[in-house]
Amino acid sequence: MCTGCCMSQLACCCGPKACSLCCDVCPKIKQSTGTRFMYALYFLLVTVICVVMMSPVQEHIPFYKEMCVKLNAGENCKILVGYSAVYKVCFGTACFFFIFAVFTFRVRSSAGCRAAVHNGFWFFKFLALVGCCAGGFFLPDQDTFLEVWRYVGAAGGFLFLLIQLMLLVDFAHRWNKNWTAGAKYNKLWYAALALVTLVLLTVAVGVLVFMVLFYTHPTACYLNKIFLAVNGGLCLLVSLLAISPCIQRLQPTTGLLQSGVISVYVMYLTFSAFSSKPIEVLEENGVNVTVCVFPFNSDTESDNKIVTGVGTVILFGCVLYSCLTSTTRTGSAALRVYRTTAPEHEKARCCFCFGQDDNDYEEEEKKGGGQNVIYDEKEGTVYSYSYFHFVFFLGSLYVMMTVTNWFHYDNASIDKLLDGSWSVFWIKMASCWVCLLLYTWTLVAPIVCPKRFEA
Repeated sequence: MCTGCCMSQLACCCGPKACSLCCDVCPKIKQSTGTRFMYALYFLLVTVICVVMMSPVQEHIPFYKEMCVKLNAGENCKILVGYSAVYKVCFGTACFFFIFAVFTFRVRSSAGCRAAVHNGFWFFKFLALVGCCAGGFFLPDQDTFLEVWRYVGAAGGFLFLLIQLMLLVDFAHRWNKNWTAGAKYNKLWYAALALVTLVLLTVAVGVLVFMVLFYTHPTACYLNKIFLAVNGGLCLLVSLLAISPCIQRLQPTTGLLQSGVISVYVMYLTFSAFSSKPIEVLEENGVNVTVCVFPFNSDTESDNKIVTGVGTVILFGCVLYSCLTSTTRTGSAALRVYRTTAPEHEKARCCFCFGQDDNDYEEEEKKGGGQNVIYDEKEGTVYSYSYFHFVFFLGSLYVMMTVTNWFHYDNASIDKLLDGSWSVFWIKMASCWVCLLLYTWTLVAPIVCPKRFEA
């Protein structure tokens, strides 16, 4: 059994065979899902490395200083850590996924050699990823490269943010649709829906109250007050719109659950925007006092840590969601309008993202035990390989900007980061409105274009 499993893993790493776990009790896994999980693991590994590069944890590594001397990486490995190192590593990761996006363009079946490379040869692809990341440290004229790459990263990161918003809207609709379908057979799903909706709306209101208390001031921070009122009012408006009779008549599965998910995300983006805004200083009793910042600190360093941490978690959530579903087949998948209930054969599940396995798919013949692999792409790919890699290309740029808090690379000065940036503030604030606009469109589209959405 062990020998067969080892041979299977060897064929996965060095050949086109699909990857699986050496465990009989593990549930069956689709080839398409397993492949996307492997790329997600690569992506996770690079993100963790970037986070370590931006944190002081590396100083606690045994023999860290001695290793820096042997690698000729400068004092405390200043060449291998910090903002410039994150930019270079993410440059290599972006190149890796962009090359695969071009390589897999118009792949329609898993039978060809390009599809085999996409679904297997994981050891060689890992070496290629390491080589791309290492190559970023040997580019000529690095000052010019870092300056240009900053603008490329900002543009790509913003595009990924839009895709992230689309995935979030799709996730909210799919969640509500699946659990509403279960309520037809078991009323406990209604209780689950009500509980989760209540929690989400409570969190959104709680974050709004928190920002009103600590990010406003009686005689300052007028911009914060305006945007808190605008964003809070818009969240309330879309919630009322979702349960209005005209929307419910066309989309009975639409409700407050989706509005709760969107409202929580909008509140996070608002907090993130406030944390990225240049600090305000108010003179009180002849002393300059920093106002409208995180209450437990006099600067924005704690804000930045929270924003980076939450942003990274949301990023991983969106990446895993795209890996578990086929929403990456088209860029407009998140704009589907769910106006009917789920099919009768669809079962409500807590982990509804996994989809349901079709027994007609061909399974891998087990030799020596191990997890079953379902080959679900024999007749054609279930998602666009090229688009999938392109999303990860943009995700690499988004990681670069998120980990460095959309840092403006100017002489690698940490003071520039803490001063904030108006451009980053407006990007994040605009993202709030785009998210609300996308969700509103999924609600009103059947009313605006009734023929387009006829069954």
